[in-house]
Amino acid sequence: MFEMLGTQAARKRSSRRRRTAGAAALAGAALIAVGIGAQPAAAGADTGAASRSAIARTAAPGLGSGNLMQSEDFFQQGLAPVGATVDLTGKQALSACSGEETMRALTKGKAAAYADMTWAFDTRAVSLTESVAEVSGDTSAVSYEKRLDTLVRGCQNEPAGHWHYGKGHAITVRAGEGRWYPAFTGGGKVTGGVAVIRSGHRFGIVELSGQPSDDPGYIEGIAAAAVNRLAG
Repeated sequence: MFEMLGTQAARKRSSRRRRTAGAAALAGAALIAVGIGAQPAAAGADTGAASRSAIARTAAPGLGSGNLMQSEDFFQQGLAPVGATVDLTGKQALSACSGEETMRALTKGKAAAYADMTWAFDTRAVSLTESVAEVSGDTSAVSYEKRLDTLVRGCQNEPAGHWHYGKGHAITVRAGEGRWYPAFTGGGKVTGGVAVIRSGHRFGIVELSGQPSDDPGYIEGIAAAAVNRLAG
């Protein structure tokens, strides 16, 4: 279904490795800032309230921060969020694989709306980034979904000993669809994963960096929750 863009992945391998190291460092902060226009949620014991507060400040008609993953989604996965930063400019880096590629660059600024979020958790080595966009029709969203998936698949085949994504797995829920990939260290250990998601004319990418579980399928639950939120 999806087409390869190997040359794009090759150009960005060096950048994505720097991005991977940076993600691990960011996870240690109680609150992550991701650029101009970001709206941080207050960190603290009541992470659900922090999430709702962030949504109240940034929600707008159509696509908004309410269509991104929320604190209760992580509790179901056994993760304890301690802070989040929202950005509605589409300028957050998409994933460890994409290097510095952003949703705004991918869509050439033509999307109707953008929404990004970065989460920090109480586990130092774990963080999550999500970037979504809304376009005028389903056909256009499918095209961007394919481009994102091709970008991710370009990071499956790496030299021995290098960080990489594993085999892709399709997922379909009532709200939409997605394709998730476990991530592995150069030594073959699970280190989170990534998912490309779509619901109607909205699409995006969500990546969990770190090792919350030794089960490579752990990211499937993250992907399903992200698709359901995207449709909301």
